[in-house]
Amino acid sequence: MNLAVIQMVSQDDVLANLACARRLLEQAAEQGCRLAVLPENFAAMGRRDLAAIGRAEALGQGPILPWLYSCARELDLWIVAGTLPLPPDDRPEERPRACSLLIDAEGQRVARYDKLHLFDVDVHDNRGSYRESDDFVHGERIVVADTPVGRLGLTVCYDLRFPELYVALRDAGAELISAPSAFTAVTGAAHWQVLIRSRAIETQCYLLAAGQGGEHPGPRRTFGHSAIVDPWGQVLAERQEDGESVLVAARDSAEQAAVRQRMPVQQHRRLSVSDASRPVVVEKA
Repeated sequence: MNLAVIQMVSQDDVLANLACARRLLEQAAEQGCRLAVLPENFAAMGRRDLAAIGRAEALGQGPILPWLYSCARELDLWIVAGTLPLPPDDRPEERPRACSLLIDAEGQRVARYDKLHLFDVDVHDNRGSYRESDDFVHGERIVVADTPVGRLGLTVCYDLRFPELYVALRDAGAELISAPSAFTAVTGAAHWQVLIRSRAIETQCYLLAAGQGGEHPGPRRTFGHSAIVDPWGQVLAERQEDGESVLVAARDSAEQAAVRQRMPVQQHRRLSVSDASRPVVVEKA
C-alpha cells in the first residue's frame, strides 16, 4: 500500500502552485500510491489576503477546492490537502482556520482538521517573528479517518511539538499520521527529524511529513527534508535538498502489528491526556 509525501516550494501565485501540485500528484499516482500528502500552504504561500481566499473557496467561488476534488477523482488518489485558509463550513464570514482536508479517490471530502496549535513564535532568521494567530483561529477537534491504507490521524506542522495530540490520535486508532508542514530553516535544522521520528516512535504509527523546502515570499525560507517514517522510527524516504520532490514508501501493516505486539506501549501507558490536569507531587530527598 504505497504512500507519498510531496515537497513543494510554493509561492504567492495560486494557479501556478496548483499546476505544480498536479504534476507532482500525477507522479505519485504513476508510482501506484493510494494516498498522497501535500505540504502546508501548498496553494498559497506568503499571501496577505488569506481571509479573502478562504471566503471565496467557502462560497464556491475559488479555484482550489474544485481543483482538489477533480485531481483526486481523475488520479484515483486519496489526498491530504496540506492546509488551506478556510472559515468554518457554516460560517463563511468568519476568520479562516488553517485547514487540512482529506479527499477520497471519488473527489469527496472525508474529513476536515483545523490546526490546533498556531505558530506564534520568534525565530532567529531574516523574518524574526511569526504570528499565525494574526491570520487564523485555533482549531478545536482531534480528527481521525479511515482510508484504504489504514486509519489516518491529521495534524499540521507546529502540532509536532505537542506529543499529547499524537497520543490522543493513537488512542483513537490511528495507524498513520499526516504532518503537512512549512518548518522554518532554523527550527527545522534544529528539531525537524527529531520531532517526526519521536512522534512515529511513541505512537508506533507511520508519520507522513510533507514539507515546504526553499525560498518563499515574506521573506521566508523553509527547511524541507520531507520524509516518511515507519512505526519503529526508521526513515523510509527523505528529501535532503530544497526543491520539489515526490517521496514514496510502502506501509507494511503486518510489520506494524508486530512492532506493536513486541513493544505494547499502548497497554503499558500509565497516564492519559486527561491526566495533565491532575496535581503533580514532587518528592523531596
